[in-house]
Amino acid sequence: MSGIKFILTSPINFLKTVRSNACIALPKRTLFAQFHHRRLQGNVRYVLPSRQSSTATAGAEKGEDSFLKWLLLLIPVTTFGLGTWQVKRRQWKLQLIEDLKSLTTAEPINLPVDLMELNSLEYRRVKVRGRYDHSQELYILPRSPVDPEREAREAGRLSSSGETGANVITPFYCMDLGITILVNRGYVPKNKIRPETRMKGQVSDELDVVGVVRLTEQRKPFVPHNDIEGNHWHYRDLETMARVTGAEPIFIDAELASTIPGGPIGGQTRVTLRNEHMQYIATWYGLCMATSYMWYAKFIKKVRF
Repeated sequence: MSGIKFILTSPINFLKTVRSNACIALPKRTLFAQFHHRRLQGNVRYVLPSRQSSTATAGAEKGEDSFLKWLLLLIPVTTFGLGTWQVKRRQWKLQLIEDLKSLTTAEPINLPVDLMELNSLEYRRVKVRGRYDHSQELYILPRSPVDPEREAREAGRLSSSGETGANVITPFYCMDLGITILVNRGYVPKNKIRPETRMKGQVSDELDVVGVVRLTEQRKPFVPHNDIEGNHWHYRDLETMARVTGAEPIFIDAELASTIPGGPIGGQTRVTLRNEHMQYIATWYGLCMATSYMWYAKFIKKVRF
């Protein structure tokens, strides 16, 4: 019985002791302020928040704002740098286009047989004289006819309109050099891929051909592998093409003036490079201006968003 009485009276005795001697701390009214409630000799006194804690809190908030301020400044700085980089990229692309055009319009030179020399002559105009071997034609497909004006209009589109067909690659025996090379005679539509549908252009006479040197081409992602057995080629693999036809791994695109009436249409060298850098410049500089204004309004003018 005495044990139960002790348990019941202990809380009451504890409260009496607290009331007579100690002070009671009230709960925090705010996140950074703390009030103390003290009862001394029947008088209640409230102690205001200390200035030291307020100063420390203000300093912490100021430090956080300063860190966020300079961190967000990286956004306009970065977009300005990307815009400037695109300006330089556009200048480089325009110069590259001009260089390619100058190579494809320069006076043709005699075709060199040194493969090392040819590696530095891509897009250079050359001239050869000889005969075509139409019995070993190769077909690169699908291909669409080269139209520089249309390609400039459709630059950047996911798909383009127009017909598709194939480029006809024919071994060409060079009379003056004594070697056989590969010549891209040009484009034919689907219904003209088979040689018997264009017999008028299958000449066997000796003739002069002017074309543009092209090097081997690496297979790009998602481009199918060449079907050698089916004679369906999707990219220029000069080593394999030369092995199949018995020619040297030398390849030229015949120009439009070398087109034989009734045969493939020459001039299928694409020298129009995609140039969308002006759009990128406008995008990055626009983002730079917008984020710069927002940063100025937030941290300089103290505008609340």
